[in-house]
Amino acid sequence: LAMLGPHAQTDFYAAGCNFFRPAMDLRRSLVLGQDHMAEALEQIRNGENVVFLANHQSEADPQVVSCLFETVGPEYGDLAAHVTYVAGHKVTTDPLAIPFSMGRNLLCIHSKKHIDADPETKSAKSAQNMRAMNEMLQMFKSGGCAIWVAPSGGRDRRNVETGKIPIAPFDQKTVDMFRLMGNKSKTPTHFYPMSMVSYDLCPPPDFVEAGVGEQRNVRFTRIGIKIGEEVPNVGGAEKRHLFTERADQEAREGYAELLKGLGMEQYIP
Repeated sequence: LAMLGPHAQTDFYAAGCNFFRPAMDLRRSLVLGQDHMAEALEQIRNGENVVFLANHQSEADPQVVSCLFETVGPEYGDLAAHVTYVAGHKVTTDPLAIPFSMGRNLLCIHSKKHIDADPETKSAKSAQNMRAMNEMLQMFKSGGCAIWVAPSGGRDRRNVETGKIPIAPFDQKTVDMFRLMGNKSKTPTHFYPMSMVSYDLCPPPDFVEAGVGEQRNVRFTRIGIKIGEEVPNVGGAEKRHLFTERADQEAREGYAELLKGLGMEQYIP
């Protein structure tokens, strides 16, 4: 809860969900892979860690996760409320994004592109990233945490020529980093691919914009999530690409399944 005055309190988590929920056609939306959701919840309750490797389509994705998880059951709604989201710097610097960010558990990590963009602030941003990584390692060591990360490093963008919306590929180094943190923590850490369909809810610009203040356009639409089968966290450095490739492929297959189920086949790449 955040104070807005001497006597006022605002639940920014609920406010964010309540803002976007009316634009979600929840009655015609989909939550697939509920058996895998149950497995993940049980692992978290047992003090183990869960990392959701997701594609990312909308600024409202945290609210999408919450509102869809709530439809499965109150225990999943509670899980969604405690997920920590790995995000870029814009969620804490864009004036419109800030109130929604205040209702979320966040780990803000600067992308390599953003770090290299300004040599004068490179060292400070790198230091901030190190603090975020240390904090995440402590979370993993404590156990019982759930983390959502988009290994692509950004939102999926529409192909302006075809109108299709492909999933941005998972970055090998990002996935490796989370596997390393999990292994280093000595606490069992589980990885689940999460496919998300939320593009139409709040579409991103067709091209990446460096600054803040992008134009938003919220629409009433169907949305969907699929939790894929756990990807075993096994294998040495020489086979680490196989882990990322499998997680990426599972997310893509789940994405296509969701689009078909939602009647949005025109977006399938």
